[in-house]
Amino acid sequence: MFGFFKRFTTPQKLREKGVLGMNARNFHVISKYNPRNLYPLVDDKVKTKNLALKSGVKTPNMIGVIEHQFQVKNILDMVKNHSEFVVKPSHGSGGKGVLVIKSYTENSFTLPSGRNITYNELYQHISNILSGLYSLGGRYDTALIEEVVHFSDVFKDYSYQGVPDVRIIVYKGYPIMAMTRLSTARSGGRANLHQGAVGVGLDIKTGKTKKAVQHNIPITHHPDTNADLRKIEVPMWREHLLIAAKAYEMTSLGYFGADIVLDAKKGPMMLELNARPGLAIQIANGSGLKKAMKKVDKKYPMNLSAEERINFILS
Repeated sequence: MFGFFKRFTTPQKLREKGVLGMNARNFHVISKYNPRNLYPLVDDKVKTKNLALKSGVKTPNMIGVIEHQFQVKNILDMVKNHSEFVVKPSHGSGGKGVLVIKSYTENSFTLPSGRNITYNELYQHISNILSGLYSLGGRYDTALIEEVVHFSDVFKDYSYQGVPDVRIIVYKGYPIMAMTRLSTARSGGRANLHQGAVGVGLDIKTGKTKKAVQHNIPITHHPDTNADLRKIEVPMWREHLLIAAKAYEMTSLGYFGADIVLDAKKGPMMLELNARPGLAIQIANGSGLKKAMKKVDKKYPMNLSAEERINFILS
């Protein structure tokens, strides 16, 4: 995972850079700041969405929930007032099992790629979600039906087919590191860094590019669109940070990742939260999380509101 760092530095320099490793993350950060009884608040997307709505955090609206097999046949009635919708597993991860329907009839459902699937294929997909095919640990799951996000065209030249998002790491209520994940042909249109998506580290104060990597190797241009990644500046950056900060009060987790998408009309919206965010964000930023956390511990005031914490960061 840290091959990029290892090629250009020594273990001592890694420590000096404050790079957080997997074991340290698990035993000294997550176990210390994320009580296990709070995990369901972010592992269950239905619970997370309901929390967000109660807390005033913008998130795609929920159309409905399918919990049992006998309810699957009601999918058309559930979405009858919506021209498009998204189906996703409540306990899924990494975008697995997410199905976006852009238009449909009673027997045919059109995907963003233009490919059509039948009613039976949609029925089977929802059944697979319920059986736990896409869930963490293979547990029986719930299918969440929600509104489609109409993504801003700000990033249209920076992503190949898939949807770009912003991942923000929050520590003790403060956003400390951020990146945007951009899909590529190699990643199959998914914003998954391990599958070949591009990770662009973002300056926490400005939302502007710090550096960009693909498979841990520094790059300057998107491999498919040739867009200059050094010119990225995420609009409405303060609103992105505020959503991440508010999720701290919403969940009481001391360390987590907030995934945020930019809707063309509604602005930044929280897509999901992660109590065990990956560490590749350090490679995308060229700096370590441990160093950023120490800065919070030593210099940042506690007991501030979300608004006050963001004002402090941006001051």
